[in-house]
Amino acid sequence: MLKKIFSPGNNSGAANLGLLFLRLWVGFSMLLNHGIEKLKNFSDTAPNFPDPLGIGHSASLGLAVFAEFFVSLFVIFGLVTRWSALVLATDMIVAFIGVHKGAMSGQGSGELAFLYLMGYGTLLLAGPGCFSVDKVMFGKGGSSQSK
Repeated sequence: MLKKIFSPGNNSGAANLGLLFLRLWVGFSMLLNHGIEKLKNFSDTAPNFPDPLGIGHSASLGLAVFAEFFVSLFVIFGLVTRWSALVLATDMIVAFIGVHKGAMSGQGSGELAFLYLMGYGTLLLAGPGCFSVDKVMFGKGGSSQSK
């Protein structure tokens, strides 16, 4: 079961390279532009951080740091990539709808969260490709192989 969920799939060389590029692009962008800042400035940011889920400002920031820093590292390495993409896609849905109110332009736009969401959605559906830790851990898998 896990092999099927976390398998990198059976893609062409170009598709595998494209998935590697996408993982590195969205993973490093999220980590460097959002995750590190939130982690480093946690105590200063927490009191004013949005609380769209009603769980408290610190808890909301903690979940964002978990996703945007730690889970971004998983995406970069291609480790449990579909789960990681699901976590980050959820983070971006909350940011886009809950924080930015679905605004695609103007003050407080959620356009960037929406674009990240598309990248994570693609990784959720397509998997990490063969240049990933998932490839080493879970092999080819996929629906074309019988187990």
